[in-house]
Amino acid sequence: MRITVGPPILTINHGGTFMVTDLDGQIQQDGFLGIFAEDTRFLSYYACYANGSSWVRLRSTTTTYYASRVYLTNPKIITEDRTIEQNSLSLIISRTVEYGIHEDLDLTNYGLQPANFTLEIALRSDFADIFEVDSGQLVRRGCLETNWDNEEKELHTIYKNKDFFRSLIYQPRNYDSQPHYANGRINFEITLEPGESWHACCNYILVENDRRREPIHICYYKAVDEEINTELEELYRRWLDTVTEVTVANEEVYRAYRQSVSDTGALRLYDYDFGPDVWLPAAGVPKFVTLFGRDSLIVTLQNMITHPGFARGTLKKLAQLQATEMDDWRDAQPGKILHEIRKGELAHFQKIPHTPYYGTADATALYLIVLHDAWKWTGDDSLLHNYRDVILGCLEWIDRYGDLDGDGFQEYQTRSPNGIENQGWKDSGDAIVYPDGSQVKSPKALCELQGYVFDAWMRMAEIFDYLDDCDRATHLRTKAAKLQAQFEEVFWCEDIGFYALALDPDKQPVRTITSNPGHCLWSGIVSPKRAAQVVQKLLAPDMYSGWGIRTLSANNPGFNPFSYHRGSIWPHDNGMIALGFKRYGFKEEASRLARDLFEATSYFANYRLPELYSGVAREPGAFPVPYIEANVPQAWAAGSIFHMLQAILGLQADAPNKRLYVDPCLPHWIPDITLSRLEVGDACVELRFWQENGVTRWDASPQKGEIEVKEKSWQPWDVEID
Repeated sequence: MRITVGPPILTINHGGTFMVTDLDGQIQQDGFLGIFAEDTRFLSYYACYANGSSWVRLRSTTTTYYASRVYLTNPKIITEDRTIEQNSLSLIISRTVEYGIHEDLDLTNYGLQPANFTLEIALRSDFADIFEVDSGQLVRRGCLETNWDNEEKELHTIYKNKDFFRSLIYQPRNYDSQPHYANGRINFEITLEPGESWHACCNYILVENDRRREPIHICYYKAVDEEINTELEELYRRWLDTVTEVTVANEEVYRAYRQSVSDTGALRLYDYDFGPDVWLPAAGVPKFVTLFGRDSLIVTLQNMITHPGFARGTLKKLAQLQATEMDDWRDAQPGKILHEIRKGELAHFQKIPHTPYYGTADATALYLIVLHDAWKWTGDDSLLHNYRDVILGCLEWIDRYGDLDGDGFQEYQTRSPNGIENQGWKDSGDAIVYPDGSQVKSPKALCELQGYVFDAWMRMAEIFDYLDDCDRATHLRTKAAKLQAQFEEVFWCEDIGFYALALDPDKQPVRTITSNPGHCLWSGIVSPKRAAQVVQKLLAPDMYSGWGIRTLSANNPGFNPFSYHRGSIWPHDNGMIALGFKRYGFKEEASRLARDLFEATSYFANYRLPELYSGVAREPGAFPVPYIEANVPQAWAAGSIFHMLQAILGLQADAPNKRLYVDPCLPHWIPDITLSRLEVGDACVELRFWQENGVTRWDASPQKGEIEVKEKSWQPWDVEID
């Protein structure tokens, strides 16, 4: 059984360009279909006909993340000369995406008689902003114009709204018969003898003001041929040959890891490249093909064990976009790290605040956490020196703006009329509820925000010690110790044996059982004496579905397993919680969580984890139920696989001291696993773990450079002040 997510579609993407079609390769006006780039839909309708009759789909698939192929045949076609029998013609539509789209049309006559007909292609462009495509409420603001260039044999559709210009050029090339244009359709007059074939290439060129996104200028079969060293194949192959390689006895684990590596590679944003191995991750296709703060930072954390390239790119670009002034419209304050940036028409004309928008309460602390983790994995001291001012800006924002009322806790409340109500990772409007299911109003002090800041302060203290700024390091540790004590006093709810989800506007604990305190385990703010209660609560039947930990307890009146944040299961959430389990010594529980996530992964098509899935209970004959609008592929869903493996193996890097720590506890379902090309600083190491008489054994073989591998458990932060 293989479960697909949402309506059956074909999605191909590369960098910031992607194409979403129905399974027959066509695009209907309704729904999230089309060719997209820079938050604009360049193609909103595509249909292909033979003498006005629709083709019949036989089979279609995406053959790699950047290519798709559709096999079609004909219905019975009555022409002036003769009848073309059903299923006697073959049409193959093959597409590859680079910056634009290249399309191959291949016709073959398998009938016994000649076939004469017109191949018709209908195209329309609405140039809608991606936010309006998502909402289904399209507003035309500018002027559209379509022209057929008879000399060049290409179709130009242009959209202008003041200084906002977009254009789609549909460019037939290498055709075996001349194209013509009439009645909104491009027509090819086809004459095929029995056994004869016909071919045409068609390029989709996307124009954004002065920029042209050109497609790859080779046909499909060359673009996907591993023996032909195309730019697309080279980029993909270099990624696969660079990341950490995993060999494991469990086939499901192996396939899940390989697919996650592939999805992560597919979501690299090349438009932001700073170097050949320095990338930024998009959050997910189709709705989030852009730079995010929180998402990009968490994906970067997840990929520390696969490749450090994301860390360099993410840290650099987010630093460049760090807020420098107050701007209520964009929820910006000096030192704050952005939430999301968009470049479509709505952003261009300031109809939305995403230019960029800063409505996130956690990205600033997460930036500091990622910077520290990147330093520990790369050993690159230049990160500390180059981003020192960014660090100080983040720390200043946490103190001055993150704590709205000066009570020592981090709260959030939007100031923008178009701002986001909830600014933690559960950012849907109805995500934060009281135990009775009613909504918590702002300002809100989420529990995980306190954990992120605590973790960030402790990590920055280590960095400032390293930089011989001991006074600042001591000050940060003192603040962290005070925050932890205050957190225990205020957020711990003895009556429910769990931490409060948040503090409400009246500073009263919101005693709702959710997954959020699992992130507090990950950050290390939880008191070790209470960790067992937190773990037990998270694994109780109301929270643990059998496919993972739900976002909200099934006992809450607001619970809905099919909602976005009120009872669904998010893989990245579970990955971070698994690391939290491991940090507090709950190795078996971390392995259990990993096992069930891997088993859920095995049900999804291609072992590809979606952004989230429904929180229905696992029982005999049941299976994971998809959330119908989940993004697939999705970066931090893919990265959850890496966090699960990191939790099982207990990997911690200390590249500045040329060390790697492991704390493995292999479950019975992973009897043997080997990691090769694991990068720690300038070194690469191969690690092998295996079970022997119920005990996990390991050995390490340096593949490049100098590295010492030692066994050491990951502990909560020690906040004792000298």
